[in-house]
Amino acid sequence: MREAAFIQTHVEKWRKFETLVNGQQSADPDLLANLFVEVSDDLAFAQTHFPNSKNTAYLNELAARVHQQIYRNRRERSNRLVQFWKTELPLLMAEARRPLLYSFLIFFLACVIGALSAANDATFARLILGDAYINMTLDNIEQGDPMGVYKQAGQTDMFFGITFNNIRVSFYAFAMGLLLSFGTGYMLFQNGVMLGAFQYFFYQKGLLLTSFLTIWIHGTLEISAIVIAGAAGLVMGNSILFPGTYPRGVSFRKGARKGVKIVVGLVPIFIVAGFLESFVTRLTDMPWPVKVAIIGGSASFILWYFVVYPYQLQKKHE
Repeated sequence: MREAAFIQTHVEKWRKFETLVNGQQSADPDLLANLFVEVSDDLAFAQTHFPNSKNTAYLNELAARVHQQIYRNRRERSNRLVQFWKTELPLLMAEARRPLLYSFLIFFLACVIGALSAANDATFARLILGDAYINMTLDNIEQGDPMGVYKQAGQTDMFFGITFNNIRVSFYAFAMGLLLSFGTGYMLFQNGVMLGAFQYFFYQKGLLLTSFLTIWIHGTLEISAIVIAGAAGLVMGNSILFPGTYPRGVSFRKGARKGVKIVVGLVPIFIVAGFLESFVTRLTDMPWPVKVAIIGGSASFILWYFVVYPYQLQKKHE
């Protein structure tokens, strides 16, 4: 990239930085920290391609001033955590709204394929879910307790096992983004096919509503978090495929850092989902309005915190 094009692409952002650093607009330290990362990346690019340019010297000075602002206004760690959940993570989700959409579409398409495959092949559900699970569920159905699988393990052991496994799956889906996003896409597709076949199996047995009102008590948070983890993997993978104006290594570091923060932000979601699956889902005789309230509340939270609120916050920061 020519220096003139580089300047034209980023000059408005630098002007905004200057305005914040000079105190012409109020800026919280976390916003300045994010700006410092971007300025540092621009500086690294300029030092590589235009080492003797006046523009490089300007960026070096600007980065130093932002650095001073950060440490002059740094907050206590407890407040830093509050700012992460209140501002940093939602803004990252606003930036990642397109990867989030792609992640959802891949997963949804895979669910449809899984359901259609199960509808046209009587052995497909066994192939995907395993003979042991299918046979156990058929036995539970005959005994009048189709959701009995959630009552077999001890609550505490089940909680730790499920929570750890869900966190592992999310980090795995994210890490597969290293395979140029295709690995993450494969993970999303695999899990989507499994869910589609799973739900169609219960539909064939006339238990779609029963299974839905039970499984999605915890599944709303669990599945949503996997899709969001997939978006984090796509953010990292796309940073390698589409570095834009940055050197590929710089772009990858930026994408990986954003993806890690998103996945770490999902850990509390998986903990709550694990609690619901271990202690609440097993209460199969619970009144259906209560089940609907839990599912609806979980879905509303996911849509608000990871879609609506990030959009509103981004507009506020523009």
